[in-house]
Amino acid sequence: MPRLRLLSASLCAALATLVVAAPIAAQTTGNRLPDIGSSAGQMLNPKQQEAYGAMTLSQLRHYGYVLEDPLLEDWLQSVGHRLAANSDRPRQQFTFFLLKDRQINAFATLGGYIATNAGLVLAASREDQVASVLSHEIAHVTQDHVLRGVERAQKDSVPILLAMLGAIMVAQKAGGNSSDDATMAALSAGQALMYQRQINYTRDNEAEADRVGMQTLARSGYDPNAMAEFFTTLQGWVRVNQGGEKERTPDYLQTHPITVTRISEAKERAAQMKPQNSFAAGGASANPLLPSNLRLPDQGLTPAGTGVFGYAKERLRVLSADTPAQAIREYEQMTNKAPLDDSQRYGLALARLLSNQPSAAMAELAPLIERHPGDLWLQLAMGEAESHAGKHAEADKRFQALLDRMPRNRPVALTYAQVLAERGDAASGKRAQSVLRPLAASASDDPTYQETFGRASDLAGDPVRAGEAHAEAEYLNGRPERALMQLENLKKRGDLDYYARARIDARIAAITPTVLELRRQGVKDEVLQD
Repeated sequence: MPRLRLLSASLCAALATLVVAAPIAAQTTGNRLPDIGSSAGQMLNPKQQEAYGAMTLSQLRHYGYVLEDPLLEDWLQSVGHRLAANSDRPRQQFTFFLLKDRQINAFATLGGYIATNAGLVLAASREDQVASVLSHEIAHVTQDHVLRGVERAQKDSVPILLAMLGAIMVAQKAGGNSSDDATMAALSAGQALMYQRQINYTRDNEAEADRVGMQTLARSGYDPNAMAEFFTTLQGWVRVNQGGEKERTPDYLQTHPITVTRISEAKERAAQMKPQNSFAAGGASANPLLPSNLRLPDQGLTPAGTGVFGYAKERLRVLSADTPAQAIREYEQMTNKAPLDDSQRYGLALARLLSNQPSAAMAELAPLIERHPGDLWLQLAMGEAESHAGKHAEADKRFQALLDRMPRNRPVALTYAQVLAERGDAASGKRAQSVLRPLAASASDDPTYQETFGRASDLAGDPVRAGEAHAEAEYLNGRPERALMQLENLKKRGDLDYYARARIDARIAAITPTVLELRRQGVKDEVLQD
């Protein structure tokens, strides 16, 4: 984790500034990179932009920066998609994802891909503040700031980023302290220029992103005051935390400079607004079938907010900690200052569960479930704790009740399937397969699903399905050459039926151009080259 945090700020800034630099974009655009023209409107079409955004996500997964968790992903997507539906481009596709790093940062890339660091969520005191940052990043996409930034930086950034990525891979092979030193040396040459270009770009567009983002925030029913509120929090963070690397200026402020004037303007805009509820948020004002002058009373409209921010923040605290034991120590320190609230007790229970203390986790969760009997987050944690404690019948009963209530709920299905796979027997593997199959149609781009289904299929004695799922997970995690190799080996099996062979042939045909393009540009899989 320390090395991860060391690298992520520089690499993510580089990827955010120019995602067209890496070659994996060819995965959906043929075996040649698009020809970048001279104007933002003609440089990349929407399909190409989406391909580059997907490439960025897969590469961040490849280097282990992405925090993959079904509950947190569903929470972030719920917030992000509500905002996107109320943006200036409601038809624009957006993908929101979390990074493990505890530095405060967020950025947008081409294709509507928006990353949020764990540290930014941990710094927020309420969901509206996180929503204010997401709405700002959404505005960078809808106002074409990202696309123009790519055009502006393309000449210098391509060689810089490719050199940085290559040097990082070489440095990591060295191992030990020399690896860290070599990695930092490789990054230092390009980091300053990448940051400067990003800062120049954001200073020219921050005012517009603030204004448009605040409109999106208000239309979504969130508190528009949250933007200035969070700006003030970040500014206070800089005043209090001065010194070494861990206390340096948050990455978000290096690419999104905050001034007193900017905070004042945000406060003034918020004073002229109040949370609204548009058609996407459950209201009537944007419904084309209703009279334009019709206004429904506020109390009759759906309020903004998922209602689970506290749980999401504490789950993120635990999953972004270096170890579960460190997370437990954080909660012990918090207890010394004030009694833990219910969300924090949930986080402590999760940390104990991940520390292989299921009985202690169950003891923490039991009173919470008494107070909140139908809460999904608590029920899933209790089911996991029961299973880890050997109480399989109780866990199965709890998970089955959740499945009956929410048969296609992704966190429920994935959590239960992962619990079943941990038991390691064929019956559990087959049961996990049946739990996951209802999600198959929507899971083609979900690496967590593919990894879990692959493990379940292994246990169930279904090697063909397992091989296909493992190959797909490799591809989605930025390792297309390994995916291709697995599929080629799978194709050699003598027990393939016609349909399995057709599926495998189709995926080989789709993945091969990506691998050829990578080889043409000299990018090789570091594991396969060992």
